[in-house]
Amino acid sequence: MGKDKNFEYLGQTFQLQLINQIIIDKTFGSSIIDVLEVSYFENKYFKIILQFIKEHYVKYNEIPSFSTLKQIIKSELAQDMLVKVAIDTLESVRNIATDGAEFVQEKALKFCKQQELKKVMTKAQKIIDGGEFENYDQVESLVRNALQVGELDRGQLNVFDDAEDVLKEDFRHPVPMGIKGIDNALKGGLAKGEIGVILAPTGVGKSTILTKISNHAYNLGFNVLQVFFEDNPKIIQRKHFTLWTKIKPDNLTDEKEAVLSQIQELKKMENKLILKKLPSETLTMSAIKNQVRKIISEGIKIDLICLDYIDCVLPDRHSGDEWKGEGSVIRAFEAMCHELDIVGWTATQGNRSSISSDVVTNDQMGGSIKKAQVGHVIISIAKSMEQKEAKLATLAITKSRIGTDGIIFKNCKFDNEMLEIDTESSVTLLGHHEEVEQAVELASKKRLAELNSAKVSRVN
Repeated sequence: MGKDKNFEYLGQTFQLQLINQIIIDKTFGSSIIDVLEVSYFENKYFKIILQFIKEHYVKYNEIPSFSTLKQIIKSELAQDMLVKVAIDTLESVRNIATDGAEFVQEKALKFCKQQELKKVMTKAQKIIDGGEFENYDQVESLVRNALQVGELDRGQLNVFDDAEDVLKEDFRHPVPMGIKGIDNALKGGLAKGEIGVILAPTGVGKSTILTKISNHAYNLGFNVLQVFFEDNPKIIQRKHFTLWTKIKPDNLTDEKEAVLSQIQELKKMENKLILKKLPSETLTMSAIKNQVRKIISEGIKIDLICLDYIDCVLPDRHSGDEWKGEGSVIRAFEAMCHELDIVGWTATQGNRSSISSDVVTNDQMGGSIKKAQVGHVIISIAKSMEQKEAKLATLAITKSRIGTDGIIFKNCKFDNEMLEIDTESSVTLLGHHEEVEQAVELASKKRLAELNSAKVSRVN
């Protein structure tokens, strides 16, 4: 057989280590046994042992131990010489050094995945050659299943499994969003595999809050991908520079040296904050997922993704029903975050009635209500004209599978220019008006003093 047909090119030690790992690492063994062919091994006795493992797994749904395999060999092989050599080979498997176990497992899984893909490509080519374009979904399913070789089905478990791990305080490992009141309500923020949706009318601050989330996660040492469709990349960069330096965006150029000095230190961090501008309303979630996979393949494991925003993503398949399509997009976003073990944040537009609302609620979400149903957390932003003038907003946790929902933070500081969002220090509009009146009064007094001073100067 050629190099790409079996494990011969990797040598006997690799094959001994692989069988050893299948037996001693039950999780790995269960993940690969169904797609690991006996023909992938060159040695007759390797093949015999693997065949017995596969048969036992099919019958009892478990990988046999070394002692069980020894009993199977004795009972199934008729000739004494065969029994002796098979048992000696099994002992060699047991005693082989386990150094490099991760390499062996990864290499074996990649090999099996490659073989499964080859089989799938043959089937797919037949469908394509036959002009059976209506069976595209079947081709997609075949490829997806081939790529999932080695992925365990973790959807089913005994309720008592890993009880000690479940009861650990940090079992979720959340990533804070950097807004204290909301982080507290979400028990630390979103965890990997969970998605949050920011709901707000147009022009209120969806990009502001997503940029703040991205910036805060990066500051904590996480790898962050911020995807946006409508903003200029330089605008997003300047927003981050403002967050780090506390210098107003309009003043960044004038204070360039101070800005460069501060970001020079931040560049030394080992983690990454990647900004990715994508064309609006031309990409599907599958295309975005491929972009994320490419980044991961380059050695950067993404911990958090901010997608600004979900309404700009097309469904993978056109059903003719716009709302159904929007539902499929948010489900695909959740599936991607779950599969790639990523925290997901995105945003969606509120409908027309949300513009004048004191508190934006889930039923004021534009488009499909599926976006509300799929999200683990929904945070809404409402701003009246007076609040915009005062740099305030009303934030609400309208849905939470994690902690308490129905929490409203009224008149929070929400400064789009400086990207400051603070639920801890709410300012009333009355207080804001008093501050404005005081400022006007002080300005008037100052101007009057200047005029009086000018009169005195002229008299003298």
